[in-house]
Amino acid sequence: MARTSVRPVIAPQLSFDELGTPLPEVTFVVVDLETTGGSHERDGITEVGAVKVRGGERLGELGTLVDPGRGVPPNVVALTGITTAMVSRAPRLESVLPSVLEFLSGAVFVAHNAPFDAGFLRSACERHGMVWPRPPVLCTARLARAALTRDELRSVSLGSLSRYFGTRTQPNHRALSDARATVEVLHHLLERIGNLGVQSLEELLALTREASAHRPTQRQRRQRHLAESVPSAPGVYLFRGPREEVLYVGTSGDLRRRVRNYFTAGEKRRRIRDMVALAERVDTVVCAHALEAGVRELRLLAAHKPKYNRRSRNPGRVWWVAATEEAFPRLSVVAAPKEGALGPFPSQKAATAAVDTLLDAVPLRRCTQRIPARSPSGTPCMVSELGRCGAPCAGFQSREEYAPLVGRWRDLVAGRRDHELSSLVSAVDELAARERFEEAAGDRDRLVGLIGALERRQTLAELAAQPEVVGARPDGRGGWELAVIRYGRLAAADVARRGVRPMPVVEAMRASAQTVLPGDGPLAGAPPEEVRLLYRWLTTGGTRLVYCDSWAEPAFGAARWAGWAARAREGTAAGRAALEALVR
Repeated sequence: MARTSVRPVIAPQLSFDELGTPLPEVTFVVVDLETTGGSHERDGITEVGAVKVRGGERLGELGTLVDPGRGVPPNVVALTGITTAMVSRAPRLESVLPSVLEFLSGAVFVAHNAPFDAGFLRSACERHGMVWPRPPVLCTARLARAALTRDELRSVSLGSLSRYFGTRTQPNHRALSDARATVEVLHHLLERIGNLGVQSLEELLALTREASAHRPTQRQRRQRHLAESVPSAPGVYLFRGPREEVLYVGTSGDLRRRVRNYFTAGEKRRRIRDMVALAERVDTVVCAHALEAGVRELRLLAAHKPKYNRRSRNPGRVWWVAATEEAFPRLSVVAAPKEGALGPFPSQKAATAAVDTLLDAVPLRRCTQRIPARSPSGTPCMVSELGRCGAPCAGFQSREEYAPLVGRWRDLVAGRRDHELSSLVSAVDELAARERFEEAAGDRDRLVGLIGALERRQTLAELAAQPEVVGARPDGRGGWELAVIRYGRLAAADVARRGVRPMPVVEAMRASAQTVLPGDGPLAGAPPEEVRLLYRWLTTGGTRLVYCDSWAEPAFGAARWAGWAARAREGTAAGRAALEALVR
């Protein structure tokens, strides 16, 4: 495909959602609680310590003992040094809690093993009729699992981390001291993940959520330099192995952010971790927008068949139903997209099921023997006796009598008639009226599949037949994503950003777009997945047609029956749910 522009190439500006909240602008409140035990339902808080920081600067501290309204167990006294006599003169929790909540206002809640501390404060709010503000919660223990490998530090306890980083304040099981030590640990961990490219609060929270079950391997950490030259732009990325082979292909609206994730604990897929360990380089192709990236990904998958992409195992492997070239044509399942064929089908089984349903409406012969044009001398089969075949094999049906059946098949596929679909729908309704529900359900499901296949073929074939279609989709920031499509292929892609007149960009694209010559088959030689992707882009998301000659779907196409198929699918789902409920 070709790309052009009437203005200098500028890296796409990310939206606020994409940028996130920069970490230097985030206010963290690091909290530590001492309690009489480990259950926030049965035990009470004996001490609260909190430190507020932003951008590495300490903004304030809060520390107080709390009367839990019960005695402090001896084992807790031995651990913390907080006795019952010490807390008996302290304020009760209901008087301390408002100050703690005010201190937390507008900040990220941070604690070591944060679920413990947040759980105690949340339960306390419920007991005393106060509203828990539901702040973002960051656990420094989980953050340590994401930032450090087991080779560096096996234990991520607060004491181990403090010793590892050499913090000035060492934890001693007193709330304010432990909170101060956690602040220092937090700052060291933020430096670590900064080297991984984590720059926003959203990235930080996502990293800790995913790190609870996995740690990055040492090999992953060593490979993180591969992301250093990756741009922050939409496009396609390719991981390459030691022999320059393509290991994996993917797309992203922000290539740099996506590629960085492969070298963190956020990547949990075993096969992808193995791929990262083999990778020697990451190549990128910057694209105008997501549509171009999606098309380029499909083409690269087909060209390289990467080992670690599941989609590349059988790229472009689809099936079609076509009429054979002989005196008395029959329907055959084929891999090559012949002219006038029905498809594409994802599997040979699905194509065969469509043939069975079609032959119920169009009585073409079912046998596979080759019948001579003159003087056939075969013996009629059981299908003929049931009235589902005119027995041309025995000479009971001439070529002239048989030809209209082939014409009906071709008109049905092309969307020039739908009488057959009407008769099939009526047959399903009749079976249901006669209370032959199981038989009706089976025929209904097969008919739904056939309607979907016909609609898919007709819509995609109409798009693939168009010499040129130009679409424009709002980019959500006051600009336009633009695409030139020729014979079902993306021929050019570009953007007109906010403030740029789109029509000069469109005309430049059309002038320099790739020349596409139509090929054979229903989709003019275009890959089905690419045509499907382009059709979806053109018909969703507010896309507008800028140029189009005569793109129109057939008047008697299967789309007329899409509503019936949707209701049938809902009925199938409801029936299955009812059956599962009965089983339970």
